[in-house]
Amino acid sequence: MGLQLLHLHLHGLIRSHDLELGRDSDTGGQTLYVLELVKHLASCKEVEQVKLVTRLIQDRRVSSDYSQKTEFIAPGAQIIRLPFGPKRYIRKELFWPFLDDLADQLIQQLKKEPRLPDWIHAHYADAGYVGALISRSLDIPLVFTGHSLGREKKRRLLTSGMDHQQIENNYSISRRIDAEELSLANSKLVITSTSQEADDQYLRYRNFNSSAVHVIPPGVDLSRFHPSYESSESSKLDQLFTPFLRNTNLPPLLAISRAVRRKNIPALIEVFGRSPILRERHNLVLILGNREDTRQLGKQQRDVFQQIFDLVDKYDLYGHIAFPKKHKRDQIAGIYRWAAYRNGLFVNPALTEPFGLTLLEAAACGLPMVATNDGGPSEILAKCANGMLVDVSDLESFRQTLEKAGSDQYLWNRWSQSGIEGVTNYFSWNAHVSTYISFMQSQLDNSNDLDKVVQLSSIKAS
Repeated sequence: MGLQLLHLHLHGLIRSHDLELGRDSDTGGQTLYVLELVKHLASCKEVEQVKLVTRLIQDRRVSSDYSQKTEFIAPGAQIIRLPFGPKRYIRKELFWPFLDDLADQLIQQLKKEPRLPDWIHAHYADAGYVGALISRSLDIPLVFTGHSLGREKKRRLLTSGMDHQQIENNYSISRRIDAEELSLANSKLVITSTSQEADDQYLRYRNFNSSAVHVIPPGVDLSRFHPSYESSESSKLDQLFTPFLRNTNLPPLLAISRAVRRKNIPALIEVFGRSPILRERHNLVLILGNREDTRQLGKQQRDVFQQIFDLVDKYDLYGHIAFPKKHKRDQIAGIYRWAAYRNGLFVNPALTEPFGLTLLEAAACGLPMVATNDGGPSEILAKCANGMLVDVSDLESFRQTLEKAGSDQYLWNRWSQSGIEGVTNYFSWNAHVSTYISFMQSQLDNSNDLDKVVQLSSIKAS
């Protein structure tokens, strides 16, 4: 019999198609990673079934897709939506009072199943909390992936000037850290994207067991993200950017992220605005999710967009910067290729980046990078040799690095080819799920061997 896997991703705005990435601070790379992981696991011969549990939402402000109790993803994979808390869509920091109810629901449902899952995989602290309760109740082994961690977030926010009470009020950070400790105490496996997470961030937790951690970098869908450029793509994307840019043929500095503080987009605009060289040589292109009206966004996103508007005005960047209100998910690969065709650069200015899946997508399309030196980009660069890292908090160093990276065509060509080869060799989804399953199976084998030893000891004792 193949493995039966239960994934917990509670944020709610996840579906089998048209992910609303960048809609808010809860719809980022984690959502895409979880969906792709579930799809690729379901296609493996070792796996019989994968279920993805998330929150059922009934809210006229979001698609009715999120109110469907079940949804087919792929053969052997489906989304299960369960109600907990208010019917409306809420941000993840408001989940905490309702998670025990979800855990109780799942425990009762799983008890009725003819077979329990072989593993529960919890994504983020809230799911880790629920997963730990289920694991302890039903003796199902737990896998935990934090994606980002509360202690690191708190450290960064304190450094930025927020005080403890502000952080607590905005992010329920103590509840989050306690949930992460509980998750780690009950996990058989902890999966991280980078060694830096394991060697630095997780070590700050008293319940972290280094022997449980395994580093498995995310995969890239190479059928979508590839360097083969078509002129038909260019004309469509020119239409997306032409309303903003005087000359769409200039090499773009491209950034794709959510409009949240951690992604540090205003710093990139500041550096671009200060540099006559960058303004003469490049356009700045920002893909920051979809929005109808900034007044309808969350406070953090509104604040970030206001900073963007103010900086564009301060440096008079009209005609040099594009930040379209809407794009489609299936345009993203083409946008990378559009930028690569014009010898552009992909820029990740995040204050900290747990991994950086967009960096891999860009590299697979032949687009070199300039990225933050904090977190996962250093491990990507070690395998792909496709650009430069920089301390993005040092704006002068950031400016010099961008100017240097865009000044050498020979270097650009070498980075472009190296990135394509590096992603193909090290970051495919096949490699990711193969390693993932091998870790699970080895743990199950070890557990079975231990059970046999216990049984044998009992027989001898009797």
